[in-house]
Amino acid sequence: MERAQERILEGGAARPAERPEEALELLVHGVGGTTPEEMLNDPRTVRIAGDDTAAVFRRSADTEEPDTPAARTEGRPVPEAYVWCNLTSGNGTRALWLLLLPFMVVNLAHWMRPSVRDRRTRTARLYGALVRLVALSLTVLLVAAACEVALDLTAWQCAGTRACAESHSWLGFLSPAASGDGWWSAPGRRLALASLVPLALTGLLWYLSRRTWNAYESQPPLARTPDEETGRSALAQPGFWYGRRLVARLRAAHTAAGLLTVTAGVGLAAARHDHEPGGPAALDVLGWLLKAALVAGAVLVLWVVCSRGPADRRPDQSLDGRLVRWLPMASLVLLALTLLYAGWERPGWRSGGRLHDDAPFGSLALTQGLLVVVLAGVAHQLHRGLPDARAAMRGLGGPAVALLACALGGVMAGGVAQRVADWLDGTGTSIDGPPVLLTWQASVIPPLLLILLVLCGWLARRTLRRARAERAAVAADYPDETRDPERTGSIARTRAMAALTDSGPLLVAVITTVTLLFGTGALVGAFATGEAPGPATRDTHPFVEGAAQTAQALGSWLIGVGFILFVTWGRRAYKDASARRTIGILWDVGTFWPRAAHPFAPPCYAERAVPDLTWRIDTWTRTTGGRLVISGHSQGSVLAAATAWQLSPRVRRRVALLTYGSPLERLYGRWFPAHFGPDALAALHADVDCWRNLYRLTDPIGGPVRLPDDGGPDVDCAALKDPLAHGRTDRHPLPAPVLGHSDYQADPTFAEERERLLARLRPELPAPRPETRP
Repeated sequence: MERAQERILEGGAARPAERPEEALELLVHGVGGTTPEEMLNDPRTVRIAGDDTAAVFRRSADTEEPDTPAARTEGRPVPEAYVWCNLTSGNGTRALWLLLLPFMVVNLAHWMRPSVRDRRTRTARLYGALVRLVALSLTVLLVAAACEVALDLTAWQCAGTRACAESHSWLGFLSPAASGDGWWSAPGRRLALASLVPLALTGLLWYLSRRTWNAYESQPPLARTPDEETGRSALAQPGFWYGRRLVARLRAAHTAAGLLTVTAGVGLAAARHDHEPGGPAALDVLGWLLKAALVAGAVLVLWVVCSRGPADRRPDQSLDGRLVRWLPMASLVLLALTLLYAGWERPGWRSGGRLHDDAPFGSLALTQGLLVVVLAGVAHQLHRGLPDARAAMRGLGGPAVALLACALGGVMAGGVAQRVADWLDGTGTSIDGPPVLLTWQASVIPPLLLILLVLCGWLARRTLRRARAERAAVAADYPDETRDPERTGSIARTRAMAALTDSGPLLVAVITTVTLLFGTGALVGAFATGEAPGPATRDTHPFVEGAAQTAQALGSWLIGVGFILFVTWGRRAYKDASARRTIGILWDVGTFWPRAAHPFAPPCYAERAVPDLTWRIDTWTRTTGGRLVISGHSQGSVLAAATAWQLSPRVRRRVALLTYGSPLERLYGRWFPAHFGPDALAALHADVDCWRNLYRLTDPIGGPVRLPDDGGPDVDCAALKDPLAHGRTDRHPLPAPVLGHSDYQADPTFAEERERLLARLRPELPAPRPETRP
């Protein structure tokens, strides 16, 4: 066995002269992960390539000597399993990725751009720049929330108030009253010390991004010869899955933005005091110089974020070393100088009220709203230029998701600030608390949830109607069997529930519209009244006042509950592998795409998985001259399609594609039309002619590919029966289960279609001669 494994590792597979292994099935699993034993249906498996993060496995029997009985495949393709689940649910540090959820969501918005005609490439670049600006605002928002907690609530308000400081003994050395005006009790020094918290957060984000950058984005793609043509999709470009340079540039810009945010939080408070009449002229000048440096740094960061990134036509090996090193370093030096400036002795400076008013968070929210509105206008223009009837929300899916990312970031920022304020000031009377805008934003959560509840009720009613209508279709699918009405109703309800996935665009459209309206109302209310919703409505109609007070109280409570659940979930994920796998399902869907908008988002696992699969397929076909079927289930079918695009035309002639339970058109085609829309999938079919897709009506994720009839073999099979039998039959003496999204191999159609694909590969040009070794 050891000699056989060595041959597989050295040459990609046993050579045909030693073993007639002319067909291979490469299985790629979907979301949630699995084990190689389950994928290969064998308890004895062997890792033949890869590491503990992602690897290719075979059955132990398939690594035996070719003349042994266990090594015989009886004409079936030899199965291999590519297991990649540890890319998203590995060790306990994956729990930290929960902090990055808004970043992941806004990164998705970048790839939801509508399809583009050649003459609208500038508009497409503007779309990308706007999404990157929204992503930058989320980094600033997260760091600003840390500044609000550490600088404003803790160091400025609580440490500067006798009652609050006395209730927290660990703040005694910062309190002027408790320490007798000690050295650290000066407001500027308190702020300088507290700035270590947002500085540590920025450093953590930089560390996580760089660590995952080394593990994911630095995986080199398979080299191609210059004369090899690429496919017609952007996913076929050699540099698409190699974002090393782009992520490094964006990481430098976002790290600098975080450091500049901390600098502004500390320095502008000191500069505001120095600009008052009677202060030292030197400090006044330094305050103006600080503001000029902040503006210059912000302009440089914006230029880096908005500038066009590297092209995908080739893997870009350069790193912009000077920019990547010196932009964060210069921002860190400016922060250090600002801390010295803020810590300078200023007699008579006392902290009172809030460190900053609502202007910082209000300006940030207004900027995000304007960016999303402009982004929606750009997306609408792109969609009008190349309409796609199946595109989600008529091309506005990207702006909607960007708005949801902003809302999620605002909820997380407000939740942390509100919980810390409640903890510091249990009585609610000693400090002013967080900015009023955060309270207004929390107050819109209850009415938003109420509208969402009404929408869910409407969808439930529509699903029940659809289930009743499906009964006749279910009965028609089993014409020769005795039908049980209860069984028929159960199957019909499963089909109706599976169809709810197609209501996703409507649900997102309603949520984003209401969020935009309520968010605008919260922004106007905060700036117009300067008070929380309850006090701001005390002179209005009793119903309005009661509704405002109820919304404010419920919003604060929901924020608190959400924050506790978030922390609990993260803690459980850190300790429990099963909980990490549950979170990994979210990452499986959200981190397929490269980090083209936000460098602090969870890493793109496809930048490791696609090169893995491409290398394996290329080396096996080149070494053996055999035929290969890429067999992808669920999210694995998306990886399989992305891999097929990356193969050279020479290799594609030896490769067939079998997808099942696939979201290629149902989810990716609708939400990512530029890369998986009708034109892109038609191009994939043109590049990989041997392609079949299996789906069930009971599957809530997979569906047909819906390619137009081009005169060749169809991609979509007819919908598979699920269950295989309505009642008890000679072949199924026990009731067959409703499988839905799982276990497609149990259907006989799976093996039949796999054999047809291999048979279609046989008449092609002769395979390349197997490589020989000296």
